[in-house]
This record gives sequence, structure tokens and C-alpha cells, in this order.
Amino acid sequence: MDRRQLLTAGGGLALTAALPGCATLKPGATPGQTVWTFDRLEAIGGRATTVEGAPVLIDTPLGKAVKFDGADDALFIDNHPLAGAERFTFEAVFRPDGGAFEQRWFHLQEADEVSAAQGQPPGTRFLFEIRVEGQEWWLDAFIKGPGYNQVLIFPEKRHPVGRWFHVAQTYDGATYRSYVNGVLQGEAAVTFRAQGAGRASVGCRINRVNYFNGAVREARFTPEALPQERFTRHT
Repeated sequence: MDRRQLLTAGGGLALTAALPGCATLKPGATPGQTVWTFDRLEAIGGRATTVEGAPVLIDTPLGKAVKFDGADDALFIDNHPLAGAERFTFEAVFRPDGGAFEQRWFHLQEADEVSAAQGQPPGTRFLFEIRVEGQEWWLDAFIKGPGYNQVLIFPEKRHPVGRWFHVAQTYDGATYRSYVNGVLQGEAAVTFRAQGAGRASVGCRINRVNYFNGAVREARFTPEALPQERFTRHT
């Protein structure tokens, strides 16, 4: 991991000593990349949100973020930013704060009518989830669609709650991978097919279960498989 990447230190997302004091996430120059910054409630990435429960804006070392209470807070966005992508990188910067064992906190779902038009059952989706035990969590990344159904979950690779982390999942045309702070968590061979248009939920699964206790600062969606050195960075 080079010095531009995210490292966990103390209670916040930090840089190496060579870049002290920087606390603003900056967009990269990757063509076709979509950035969602969670610095407001009424619109994310220029798209209107449907707000449920009472998520709140909080100040963090990275700027504003949206805090979810783990009970009934959620944002719904009428967009699937990785629709049509045959390869992808799905990144997020978030802070898990403990709570329930199973939390499904970022969900991209192909619209059921799109699946039906393609002769496929509903449920084509991307997910970021976590599992929590005490003061530790581990990542669960998941993709499902026609001909593929793959989870990447590794309970032995645990991380402390209450800190900011960067997570990513990528697909390069052959291999599906997941990362925490740029460190590979695991991988699997997948025959992935691009998903169709749909919507997203943040703070819970799209059917309003498994609510998230923590905060989300940013997400990035790229129609190519980025190497670790091109993941979200501070500048």
C-alpha cells in the first residue's frame, strides 16, 4: 500500500506521516467514475434521496458524513451506478459502530422489471455487509445475478469498530475480490454478467432489514477493476 492510500489510525481515517493533516477525500481522474459523497440528506451524487427514519449529518475528520442508528435509518436512491458495467470497482468509506451481528449497509439492486424482461428471477444485486461480534467486525461482500452467486466473507479477518475504513470489491473479468484498507480479504473466480438499471439503499438492505449502526462518508463506482494503488485516496 503506498502513502496515498487509507490507513486506519486512532479514531479516524489517517494518512502516512508524509501527508499529515489532510482530511478531505478528493475525486480521482478515472474516466467514467461516479462519486457519491454523503454530505447531505436530500441528494447524493446529484440524485434525490428518499429518507426513512432519522439519519443525521455529522462532522468527521473527513468532512460531513451520514450517521445511521441501526434501527430504522436509511437512504434510498433511484439509481444503480454500476448498471451495464462488465468489470467494476465498488468502493466505500464508512465507520461501523458495533451493534447487531448482521448489518447490510450498502445495496445496489437491479429493478425487478428489468430482471423479468431478461427472463431472470429478481434479486440481481451487489451488497456490502458486515458481521459484528463485540468490538470487532468483518466484511461480507456479495454479488448475485444470472449465472453467479458469490459471497466473500472471512470471519478470521477482523477489524475494530468505531474507526473509519475504506472497503472495496472488484471484478476484472475473471476474479471477484474484496479489500479492507487496500488489503485483500479474499477472492473467487466468477462468471459475472453486467447488471441492469435499478436502485440503491444505504443504511439497510433494500427490503428494509438488517439496519446499519455507523456512518458513511463516500462511495465510488468505477466501470473497471482498479488496482489497490488507485483506490480512494487523500490528496
